[in-house]
Amino acid sequence: MTTCVFVQLRCNPGKTYEVADAIYDREIVSEMYSTSGDFDLMMKIYIPEDADVGKFINDKILDIKGISRSLTTLTFKAF
Repeated sequence: MTTCVFVQLRCNPGKTYEVADAIYDREIVSEMYSTSGDFDLMMKIYIPEDADVGKFINDKILDIKGISRSLTTLTFKAF
């Protein structure tokens, strides 16, 4: 079983495409979109059930240069 989370990222100016490419290369996202508003990217990630969500995101995503802020939304039930 996996945990579905949505992660939004704010990127440094001019770095959104570099950040998106780096994430894509790691093959950890189910879907990724560029977005308008407060954040530049939004991704859907399935995290293994036994993994610590915060550590997974910190280790697999937030070490990428060009990210200035993140927002993670945990999910509970799909309708």
